[in-house]
Amino acid sequence: MTMPHINTLQLKKGRDASVIRHHPWIFSGGVDHVSGNAQPGETVLVLDADGKELGFAAWSPSSQIRARLWTLDASQKVDAAFIRARVQRAVQRRAHLLSATRTAVRLIYAESDGLPGLIVDRYGDYLSCQFLSAGPEFWRDTIISALRDCSPCLGIYERSDVNVRKHEGLPQQTGVLWGEEPPESVEITEQDRIFEVNIKQGHKTGYYLDQFDNRSLVQAYCRERLNSPQAIRRVLNCFSYTGGFGVAALKGGAEHVVNIDSSGPSLQLAANNLALNGFEPEQADLVQANVFEYLRELRQQGETFDLVVLDPPKFAETKSQFLKAARAYKDITLQAAQLIATGGTLVSFSCSGAIDPALFQKITADGLLDAGREGRITHYLHQSEDHPVGLPFPESLYLKGLVCVLD
Repeated sequence: MTMPHINTLQLKKGRDASVIRHHPWIFSGGVDHVSGNAQPGETVLVLDADGKELGFAAWSPSSQIRARLWTLDASQKVDAAFIRARVQRAVQRRAHLLSATRTAVRLIYAESDGLPGLIVDRYGDYLSCQFLSAGPEFWRDTIISALRDCSPCLGIYERSDVNVRKHEGLPQQTGVLWGEEPPESVEITEQDRIFEVNIKQGHKTGYYLDQFDNRSLVQAYCRERLNSPQAIRRVLNCFSYTGGFGVAALKGGAEHVVNIDSSGPSLQLAANNLALNGFEPEQADLVQANVFEYLRELRQQGETFDLVVLDPPKFAETKSQFLKAARAYKDITLQAAQLIATGGTLVSFSCSGAIDPALFQKITADGLLDAGREGRITHYLHQSEDHPVGLPFPESLYLKGLVCVLD
């Protein structure tokens, strides 16, 4: 029998299937009623339609995702000790990834680590956090304390300046949570690549850690072909941000890279990163332009490349936008394919959750078809190991990519 002082959320009849399958989200349409006076982020006991206790969740009255599950063990108490243990376990899972040659890693990946709505990335001696939902917002002091204890650092900085917080009834906010404010740029190392990261103003928490493995793959791919007929000499890096894939290609032996991005500050960091890695200015062009327009200009100029990287921003925020996104992905694929030399390679990504891997492959195939090119997939790509995919939570797989060799 549930004690009357406990806040409870009772599901509608037949709406407990996803919970039983351990999916962490409970949508508003599945909620029959809520008892008690739970405040945003507070813990509610989840009951099925017959009153059976299913587990505990964080209450979020402003969101369509009305509750996010902490645990499916109804006998487990969700308190500060529970949150601290989850933080510690997530950090320990990544301990083997950090080293002298890898100083940046995602420490906590939200639902995949049993901490829905919480992102924590480590960049050298600083942590960068996003509190994306009401649950971690409610426990923020406990989370900050736990991070200080299990991942010692010089400072913890908040980057909760994202639109998703408004759906949770939360304001956007940034600033120092503990310790020192990070400098304008923090130097990180990934294998033999060195990058400057702007934690306070860069994309996401400052950098795209999810592409670590794929940057390494591009570097190895270029190196393996150095003395072959398919050697990678000229590389076009579209939506380059701070030039990560460009640095990787040059490290692998490519002769020249063109980095294209619409952001001047990002390209300035890209220039810094090229210098940090020992490359001369003439080895890379830094072009501030609209990628869609610039690809057409390159084709009119008769330019060709041995490898083209397409790593665009999220074209679809929601499933309702996927048709518009599909057209955008197809367009850049078509334009890029017309610039790739025979035997050259396309490395293409989508980070739009609304575009699943099968659809992304179809869009890529359609783009090549319209460009009059044939291609073969040699690698399927996804986010790096520190962004694990929860088996019952397919939404945690958002990054998908293809390596295609074109005839």
